[in-house]
Amino acid sequence: MTTLIQGGRIVDPANRVDKVGDVFIDDAGRIARAPQKRSGAATGADRVIDARGTVVAPGFVDIHAHLREPGEEWKEDIETGTRAAVAGGMTAVCCMANTRPVNDSRGVTELILARAKEVGHCRVYPIGAVTKGLIGESLAEMGDLKRAGCVAVSDDGQPIMSAAVMRAALEYARGLDLVVIAHEEDRTLARGVMDEGPLSTALGMRGNPGAAEEVMVVRDIALAELAGPGARLHIAHISTAAALRAVRAARARGVVRVTCEVTPHHFSLTSESVRGYDSNFKMAPPLRGDSDRDAVVLALRDGTIDAIATDHAPHSLVEKEVEFDQAANGIVGFETALPLTLALVRQKTISMGRAIRLLSKGPCDVIGLPGGTLTPGAPGDVVVFDPNEKWTVSASSLCSKSGNSPWMGATMTGRVRATLVGGKVVYEA
Repeated sequence: MTTLIQGGRIVDPANRVDKVGDVFIDDAGRIARAPQKRSGAATGADRVIDARGTVVAPGFVDIHAHLREPGEEWKEDIETGTRAAVAGGMTAVCCMANTRPVNDSRGVTELILARAKEVGHCRVYPIGAVTKGLIGESLAEMGDLKRAGCVAVSDDGQPIMSAAVMRAALEYARGLDLVVIAHEEDRTLARGVMDEGPLSTALGMRGNPGAAEEVMVVRDIALAELAGPGARLHIAHISTAAALRAVRAARARGVVRVTCEVTPHHFSLTSESVRGYDSNFKMAPPLRGDSDRDAVVLALRDGTIDAIATDHAPHSLVEKEVEFDQAANGIVGFETALPLTLALVRQKTISMGRAIRLLSKGPCDVIGLPGGTLTPGAPGDVVVFDPNEKWTVSASSLCSKSGNSPWMGATMTGRVRATLVGGKVVYEA
């Protein structure tokens, strides 16, 4: 079945395209040049999507998400998680290894891929564990994980405290051309529940200093250099000005395979949000102060940050509706990522093209995935969104099983109208 997406504002940063026009997807599910109109047909396509007044862009790719299956399906599963993803314009999702059991073996990877093929609404790329059981002591069988279908390795949620283990991981992953995604948090420093500073003292809560992130970022950059050319280090959910300075310095001296991502909540919120003790504002790394948030926004603009990733982390009510220091870390993020990113565009902080790149081509480049472009021959993964449509975040408006969002009840501007994966419409508002 061929599809013509007609009359939208096409934004394809990979090809420096920003114009009103049409996007054609052939019957093989790939971007193609529109054929000549067939006799008796108005467009030469089997299906036409009227995209006037909307933006048409490469499908978004989320390289940091938690789908919770196997083992915690009461929070989320592959079916509901990918349904929420396509509602947010995601055509591909990379799911982290902290499942139950941990994705540190071929069997778990194959289970995830089989379930995604059976019930998934978008492409699912598993991320395998760096260490067995995420304990940080001995390496998982990365080669076996890659052969089974893992596209990267990470102990996300758990920092690898041993420098020797991290060095070995970077060296071994280098030989497999796998990126190591690092959760940077020195647990000997980070023993609190929010950002450390005057506010944490005023609220009577233990704080995590930004230095807990910085020292691990600096260490792992040094270890990536030690591992040699070809080692690939990616910093997950970067949140401090000092950590960003370390990334810039690494690139300036030629450590070009060090990349980083940021979440929408870290560029949209600050630690001031914690004043109400609402556990939907509790995450790791914690929300930082104004200066760190401003540094993150600058890094989005100047190219230091390679990708926006949601860190979609659904939790049940029993894990969130408790005292702040007892609550689980994390929030849902698939469906709010686009409007929060568009807020930066409306503020003229970044351009529409930069926003689309951070959500599509940037993530693909970090991991080495197909997509992120509307080049002829590329996968027909496309998102159509109205940048001006307003909607209210509510339990009924979200497709995720969980509702742990700090924006519950808030009005968002910008909403997905249609998502296509391989030329197939998988979501339509």
